Amino acid sequence: MKKYLVGGAVRDRLLGLPDSDQDWVVTGATPEDLLNQGYRQVGADFPVFIDPKTGYEYALARTERKSGHGYGGFEVQFDPTVSLEDDLARRDLTINAMAEAADGELIDPYGGQKDLQARLLRHVSPAFVEDPLRVLRVARFAARFHGLGFRIAEETMALMRELADSGELAHLVPERVWQETTRALGEKTPDVFISVLHECGALRVVFPEIEALFGVPQRADYHPEVDTGVHLLLCLRQAAEMQLSAPARVAVLLHDLGKGITPAHVLPSHRGHESAGVPLVEGVCERLRAPRQVRDLAVLVCREHLLVHTVFQLRDETVLKLLDRADAVRRAERFHDCLSACEADARGREGLSDQPYPQAAYLRDVAKAVGAVRPGTTDGLSGAQIGQQLQALKLQAVKEVHARWKEEGIWHEQ
Repeated sequence: MKKYLVGGAVRDRLLGLPDSDQDWVVTGATPEDLLNQGYRQVGADFPVFIDPKTGYEYALARTERKSGHGYGGFEVQFDPTVSLEDDLARRDLTINAMAEAADGELIDPYGGQKDLQARLLRHVSPAFVEDPLRVLRVARFAARFHGLGFRIAEETMALMRELADSGELAHLVPERVWQETTRALGEKTPDVFISVLHECGALRVVFPEIEALFGVPQRADYHPEVDTGVHLLLCLRQAAEMQLSAPARVAVLLHDLGKGITPAHVLPSHRGHESAGVPLVEGVCERLRAPRQVRDLAVLVCREHLLVHTVFQLRDETVLKLLDRADAVRRAERFHDCLSACEADARGREGLSDQPYPQAAYLRDVAKAVGAVRPGTTDGLSGAQIGQQLQALKLQAVKEVHARWKEEGIWHEQ
């Protein structure tokens, strides 16, 4: 029995990056061998075991043969005769198909180290096309390593296009699509993930609502980049640079879906795209089984982002209604994420990435003031009257913040 460090940990060490999670492959062993040594088996499909001392995952070397559709349509073989090279051959990219022996020797049968040096994302074998999830994985790695100068090999991109055209992507399990997408959105250049999927044709299958944004024009006076798809890419880059939370990044990804269904005869105007986009956002979140809190934030940003942008043009009463709809006082953290997503939207425009966004600070100030309001004397008042009194006090708080901003010279006339 031999143990080898494999995959991302080996790759990242060679790149000089911080250690990633350590995964190990075991050759020349059976499940009983590991169980007898105290390892704990996890999962029913694959022979993966947890070392009780280190917590590391050890997987028996295995081979996979395509037997059906989608990510799970494989027959798996594992026994002591499966070699390390056999196991590495089933992996997606050469840079992920390297191993390190106990004595530090690098085992690299498919040229991963050479591709690391060339900054190339290249598939291991033609079996790449047997797993449609690899399209999303390669796009995610392209986003992760974009800053290091990595690019996708032309022959690998050709296989990704082949997969996108094959219909196999339609068989992906929603949870895996969601997992790969949210992991990609957490990278420093999440826009690259969407760009790659668009380029290879996978976006129209996995996210047709996002694909519909590309080529759709916007008013150049508001959006110098014009193309709505390009705007989305700029927004995602801003979301990463602003280090937005994971739910806020999803909200940025979905905030403009309504522009993809704007009737052609009214372009480049997109009046009402906020409300038109809400059902689309809900549909994507339902299809991918996104957590409820993520869906709620994405819907909020989609529905309200234009009002947030134009808050300095709104009546105080309208501002208070916006806060009420957003439940800004009780859900302060969500409202903070909403404003951050709106800021990424405003900055995600060509040549405007450094512009100030006082709208966010103003609305946080207003929400804080409204949250501090307490009912006055309620003697002789009914329930409805108490509610009316409280609303009047909240409106007064909005007016006071409005007046203070103007007095201090930080109000932005637009």
